[in-house]
Amino acid sequence: MSQKKLPKFNSPKEAFCTCPPKYNLNPYLGRCGHGCVYCYAVKFPSFVGPLKPRYHLIEAVEAMVKNTKPKLPVMLSDSTDPYQPIEEKLRLTRKCLEVLVKYGFPILIVTKSNLVVRDLDLLTKTRSVVAITITTFKDEIAKQIEPKAPLPEKRIKAIHFLARKNIPVVARIDPIIPFLNDDEKDFKLLVSTLASVGVKQVTVSTLKPAKGFFKKMEKINPKLSEKLKKIYSGGRRIAGYLYLPEELRFKYIKKFRSIVLSQNLNFASCRENLPQLNTTICDGTAYCQIQTKLRIF
Repeated sequence: MSQKKLPKFNSPKEAFCTCPPKYNLNPYLGRCGHGCVYCYAVKFPSFVGPLKPRYHLIEAVEAMVKNTKPKLPVMLSDSTDPYQPIEEKLRLTRKCLEVLVKYGFPILIVTKSNLVVRDLDLLTKTRSVVAITITTFKDEIAKQIEPKAPLPEKRIKAIHFLARKNIPVVARIDPIIPFLNDDEKDFKLLVSTLASVGVKQVTVSTLKPAKGFFKKMEKINPKLSEKLKKIYSGGRRIAGYLYLPEELRFKYIKKFRSIVLSQNLNFASCRENLPQLNTTICDGTAYCQIQTKLRIF
């Protein structure tokens, strides 16, 4: 029987993923407690239905890290937020981090929760980077599309706190939803605010609806749903997601790139097939990688 190792992060190349090699852990399965209307993970059977804490990981993760080489960055997480509300009580993410840090693995946290600051003591013990998703600075929009996630102000405060403690922070403005959070003036204000609180990089991505998105949006905002259906009608479905037409994606990304660069921040887009516009790696692992000649992918 083969020994278990940390799972590799796998994303289909046809979805334009340009992430470098890394590992990935999801301490939770089922539907994330933040309830984001745009959630892309709903297309995967493991991430639908009731929340399922993975208690067994606490015992399994140490054996996994012992069997895993090289020490590439470990992402927590790609499909459910490692700091969703239940984490405050269960501390599964923290317990996984304790083991990963003990064995010297670099860490990439991907979250939209300010709860991540709780684990600063662990993040400072290894090469770490935190990517915090913040789609808007407007509470009314955030409540509409991310109903159970911390409000934008809390996320901005978390970014400021981590940056002051010398933890590299990437802000993910993801997704950019046409007619909702794509206003250029608002985007400029958000990016300037992010720059002022210490982010190193902004990564952007346009909305890529998974199956069922338009029905959900229709219940929340019927007029917006109809507008989105129309603008996406000229796009194509790639790896289970509906993409905006290529010309429109390019127009969005190029415009927002110039705004980010004007604030002297690094810029990247995620899964847009526009790598020529990036100034760095989209996921933020450039800030936590350990140089190695070994290849496992």
